[in-house]
Amino acid sequence: MATRSWVTGGPINSPFASPSGLLGRLAGWFMLYTNRQEEVVSLLDVRPGEHVLEVGYGPGALIRLLARTGAGRVCGVDPSPEMREQAARRAGGADLRLGTASDTGFPDESFDRVVTVNTVALWPDLMDGLRELRRVTRPGGRVVVAWHGGRDPSRIARSLRLPEDKLARIQEGLSELFDEVKRHELKSLTAFAARSS
Repeated sequence: MATRSWVTGGPINSPFASPSGLLGRLAGWFMLYTNRQEEVVSLLDVRPGEHVLEVGYGPGALIRLLARTGAGRVCGVDPSPEMREQAARRAGGADLRLGTASDTGFPDESFDRVVTVNTVALWPDLMDGLRELRRVTRPGGRVVVAWHGGRDPSRIARSLRLPEDKLARIQEGLSELFDEVKRHELKSLTAFAARSS
């Protein structure tokens, strides 16, 4: 049975949801070359020695940037073995595992920084995913959840933007679990940053 999205309530048929086979490899290359995530790294504000988790690392573009931040440990989970293989080539020693937003497999309060980019609308259950992010984040840690949109999105990103009611639901869900939730319009992403209490 296909995974269902909390956004539409219907099945997810996108090769970007859990890339596999030839279409999955092509999706990985597309993500690698079209997603620019330097602004996400700035928003995440990783300090030297901190432990960082990316949920849905895809082909590893953001993992590569995170590995250069001076973080003490960089980890990632993704449901796709295909993406794990691609990301491992640029992981810089990161610990890449198979997992999902609702089941990362990491112990409680393992990370100072947790980030997910362009995955939240693909989750079957928004709150299950957000609760898992909260569970693995240490008190005082920062979580960033970002999706296509922003101040100057590409034509593709514009077509993938979430309606305001869905963005509001993400912000409300984060506010139920975290403190100081703020919305940021990056160049091609709408991002929410929150602090764990």
